[in-house]
Amino acid sequence: MQMYEAINVLGGPLQPCSLEPRTGFFRDGSCNTCWEDSGSHTVCAVMTSEFLAFSKYLGNDLSTPRPEYDFPGLKPGDRWCLCASRFLQAVQEGCAPEVMLASTHRDALRVVPFKVLADHAAEKKGGKG
Repeated sequence: MQMYEAINVLGGPLQPCSLEPRTGFFRDGSCNTCWEDSGSHTVCAVMTSEFLAFSKYLGNDLSTPRPEYDFPGLKPGDRWCLCASRFLQAVQEGCAPEVMLASTHRDALRVVPFKVLADHAAEKKGGKG
C-alpha cells in the first residue's frame, strides 16, 4: 500500500496523533491514508464521552477493549484517527470532538470543509489534546 504524502490540513508536515493507544489506518500513530483507506481515517480527534457514546450508538464501539485486535478501547482524552465522514456526522449531530489540526491529514478536506475543522480545533480552544 502506497501512503499519500503526509501533509496536514495546515499545509505542513503531518504530526503524530497517538502512539498510546496506537492509531491510524496503518497503526503508525499518524492519520496517514492511502487509496485502500476507504473510510478516510484522517481526522485526529480528542475523544469525549459524548462522542464515544454517539459512535457506539451508531454501531462503532470504540470504548470497549478488543484484545483479539490488540485494541485497548478508548477513553475521554485519548486521541484517535476518525473517519472524516463520521467526524462530519458528529458535527451535524452536535457532538463532535475537538480536532488536532497539525495531526489531521489534508485528505480529510475531501469530506470536511477546513472551516468546520478549524471551528473544532483543540488548539483554538486552548485544549491540550
